[in-house]
Amino acid sequence: MLTSLQNPLVKQIRKLHSTKERHKQELFLLEGTHLLEEACAVNYPLETVCCTPDWQATHPSLWEEACRRCDRAEIVSKEVLDAIATTVQPDGVVATAKRSDGQTQVPFTGLVLALETVQDPGNLGTMIRTAAAAGASGLWLSGDSVDLDNPKVLRASAGQWFRLATAVTEDLKATVQQSQQAGMQVIATLPNASLTYWQVDWRKPSLILLGNEGAGLSADLAAMADKQVRIPLSPGVESLNVAIAAALMLYEAQRQMSQ
Repeated sequence: MLTSLQNPLVKQIRKLHSTKERHKQELFLLEGTHLLEEACAVNYPLETVCCTPDWQATHPSLWEEACRRCDRAEIVSKEVLDAIATTVQPDGVVATAKRSDGQTQVPFTGLVLALETVQDPGNLGTMIRTAAAAGASGLWLSGDSVDLDNPKVLRASAGQWFRLATAVTEDLKATVQQSQQAGMQVIATLPNASLTYWQVDWRKPSLILLGNEGAGLSADLAAMADKQVRIPLSPGVESLNVAIAAALMLYEAQRQMSQ
């Protein structure tokens, strides 16, 4: 059992708390039983799995499955587990996995989110979770956004990170053009648009453009949209959380398609 915080593996995993180190090591953190279950359910390749003796005793089947899927498995003390986790009260297991090579294919069909410069990991994770729940085809993320594999993004996605097609694009304008060429309608959300979001025919393949939490959608991207829509707000309310805005449109699309 690993008990020393000076152990090389422990030091290596602790470094993954930083974005720079995740990029350098080409690894990311998977924390908690639920995320590990979801990773195993979709055969996501694991590098290292660390758990406490108590966790191993209460999750013998998941431990065995994780061991089969990883390169290295270690029983660690609670102190070590607390040190390698980013959460305040980890539930007893932390794993590492290879970062995506960016080759995930987001289809240019169905319902797709395209996010520009989203910075809050909680927002991104919530949008991944909601898009999966609403039956969306996938999600594009601009390269200047928060990392897709930020630990908070994975936790906020409640495991749907492994089930929704997601990809980072370094040229969101080009991705928007590709979607239009593939026959998708591009819908931008703007506070001063004349159309409300429920006036759109969401039964058509649609790409939903959403912008930064503070600045909103850039003028260049907004101008590329086939339709611009607004979400009505009561007087005195300036804006809506971007994840809530995404949820409203995703579920309006689902409502229309189910009729």
